[in-house]
Amino acid sequence: MTLYIILIAAAIMLGIVFIFKALTSWGDNWGATAAECAAAMTGDAYLAGGPKARVVMTRAVSISRPPEVVWPWLAQLGRGAGYYSIDGLDNGGKTSARHLVSWIPEPQLGDAAAIGYLRYLEPGRELVWWLGGLQAWGARFRMVNDLLLTPAAGGSRLVIRISGDAAGPLAPLALGFFQVVDAVMARRQLLGIKERAEGYGARAADPDHPENGADDQYQFYEAIYASGRTAGVRGREQAAYWRQMAIEDKIIIDSHP
Repeated sequence: MTLYIILIAAAIMLGIVFIFKALTSWGDNWGATAAECAAAMTGDAYLAGGPKARVVMTRAVSISRPPEVVWPWLAQLGRGAGYYSIDGLDNGGKTSARHLVSWIPEPQLGDAAAIGYLRYLEPGRELVWWLGGLQAWGARFRMVNDLLLTPAAGGSRLVIRISGDAAGPLAPLALGFFQVVDAVMARRQLLGIKERAEGYGARAADPDHPENGADDQYQFYEAIYASGRTAGVRGREQAAYWRQMAIEDKIIIDSHP
């Protein structure tokens, strides 16, 4: 009986390992070329000198619209428009915007959201979100979300690199769990951006979900703009914490000392 239980446990463990390997092999570099995976990106430097437990995931998608059409969709992502991924998982069930939301301001350094604060910005080309220290799953994470948009034949090329490291006894396991979850979410997000840019272009209204004036209409998790104005549901996730980190890192000046 004991041997039987051991064999079942071993089979389950092998199955888990197989699923993990399959998902990460498929999702870590979904859509990206070898050259895109090897290329340096701005956010890479933010993890220099960190823990050895590390993960780098580079994904990409081609979009048949020019950068000037795609960029506004990236600029409002996570800043009141939702995340264009699986809304039931990363947006509290709210439907991410399918138009360019009128009241969301242009991105600025120090904007804070669930994914950290905006640490680097090159309008029309690149945004880098920095999450400088998150305790979860028995480890302390640092994460970089780097979105790079460039012109390409027939439209644009969007490369998103999510990289991170972690410290603590459970760091490798925690990073592995994050890889599996992110493999699914990131692919859906890339396709969500592509669908919006190609299907809706620069439309300023959504007849199915017209703006009602509520700043949490399209996004559940709080975002705090550099100006101090907020979107989403206040207190949901850690935007206030990341804003404070942006202040401490001298990215923005605290207007309420």
